Amino acid sequence: MSFWMDSLAASGEDPLVPRPALEGDLAADVCIVGGGLTGLWTAHYLLTARPDLRIAIVEKEIAGFGASGRNGGWCSALFPRSTASLERLHGRTAALAMRRAMIDTVDEVGRVAAQLGIDCSYRKGGTLAYIRSPAQRESAEAEVAEVRRFGVDPLELLGPEAVGAAGADGAVFDPNCARIQPARLVRGLAASLVARGVRLFERTPALQVLPSQVVTPGGTVRADTVVLALEGYTPTLAPYRRRLLPLYSLMIATEPLPDEVWDAIGLSHGQTFTDYRHLLVYGQRTADNRFAFGGRGARYHWGSRIRDEYDRVPRVFEHLRRTLADLFPVTADVAVTHRWGGPLAVPRDWHASVWHDPRTGIASAGGYVGDGLSTTNLAGRTLAELITGDRTELSALPWVGHVSPRWEPEPLRFAGANAGLLAMGAADVEERLTRRSSIAARLMAPLVGG
Repeated sequence: MSFWMDSLAASGEDPLVPRPALEGDLAADVCIVGGGLTGLWTAHYLLTARPDLRIAIVEKEIAGFGASGRNGGWCSALFPRSTASLERLHGRTAALAMRRAMIDTVDEVGRVAAQLGIDCSYRKGGTLAYIRSPAQRESAEAEVAEVRRFGVDPLELLGPEAVGAAGADGAVFDPNCARIQPARLVRGLAASLVARGVRLFERTPALQVLPSQVVTPGGTVRADTVVLALEGYTPTLAPYRRRLLPLYSLMIATEPLPDEVWDAIGLSHGQTFTDYRHLLVYGQRTADNRFAFGGRGARYHWGSRIRDEYDRVPRVFEHLRRTLADLFPVTADVAVTHRWGGPLAVPRDWHASVWHDPRTGIASAGGYVGDGLSTTNLAGRTLAELITGDRTELSALPWVGHVSPRWEPEPLRFAGANAGLLAMGAADVEERLTRRSSIAARLMAPLVGG
C-alpha cells in the first residue's frame, strides 16, 4: 500500500472498505471503467454539465487503487511531450494552446478540491530542478531557452546560493506545480460523486468493454456512452493490450524530519524537486514533513503483465534510498517507513490522448507517462465536453483524437522497453564520466517524446 493510502487508513480518515460490487444488470447513461482520477474527473464534469445523468463506475479494486493513489503527488503542468515536440507535430498555435491548458489545469485542480471540501494538502510551491553537473547545466539552459522562445512558462534559472541539494550549482524553478496528497484527492472525489448519486461499484472488474455495454462478473451495464479510463491497467483487456505499455515507477517515504532540517535543505512546503538526470527521479516535502521520493528503473514485464509483486523491487528501492542521500546527505540515517510502486501507461509515441467515437459511444483518455495527476483533470473536462457536445476550446486541443501507434508484439516490445531503460541509466553514467551531454540520450530522444 502506498504511503498516501496507508496514512488515510492509519488516521481513521478512510478505512478503505470496498463499496458493494455490481450484482445484476444495470442501465445508465454513461458507464466509466476505472475508478481512478480520469474516470472520477470525467464523472464530476459530466454531472456539473448535466446533473440528471445516470453515471455508473466499475472498478476492479477500490477507487484510487492504481496510479491515482500511488503517484508522486506532483500536480504539474508537465505533458509527456514537450511544447517544441508538439509544435513539430501539430503546429505552434496548437502547441501553445496545449501548454496554456496544462498550466491552467494546475489551478483548476486546487480550485475544485477546495470547492468540494477535499483537504488534499494542495499547495502550489513550484518545482526545483537541480543542476548537478556540466551536462545537466547544458540541458537546463537549453530547456530555459526553448521555453522562453514560446513565451508561456516563467521558468527561472537560479544560482547555487538558492538551492540546498548536494553538488548542485543551480536549479531551474518552475512555478507551475502544486504539492498534493493524491490519495486524499482521489478518495475525496469518489466520495463526493457517490454523495451526488453516481453508482460506484468496487471489486467489479470489467471483463469486456463493448459499444453500449460493459460486462462484469456480477452483471452487465448498458449505457449510451462507455468511457475506458484504466491508464496503466488498459493492457489487462485483450483488445487493448498493445495500445499502452505498463511501466513501473517506485517510491519511498521517510520518517518526518524536524523543521530545522528542512530549513537547512531549503525546501519549503509545497515544493517538489527533481534534477536533470535521464533516469527520472522526483520528490516532494509532504504536509507532515517527510520526503516522498520516487523514480524509474524497474523493468517492463513480458506480455504487459501486471502483478502485485512487481510493485516491490528491492534493488530499485535501494537505488532510491542512495539517490536521496546523495541529493540530501542529511537523510543518510533517516528511516524509510514506506516502499511502494505501480504501473503507469506509456503510449508508443509518448503522446497522451483523449478521444470519443460517437458512432460506437466509446470514449477514452490516457497515456500520461507519469504526468497524470493534473492531466487527468484536463482529460475529464475534455471527455465531458466530447460526450455532452458542449464544446469549448478544450475540444480542439491537439491531443483530442490523437491515435498513437500500437506497441510492437513480443519479443520486440520486451526488448525495446527494457533497452530504453538501460539506455537512460547508461546516459547518466556517460555524463558523469565525460561531463558532456550524452550521445545515447540524444539517440533515444525521438523515442521518448523529445
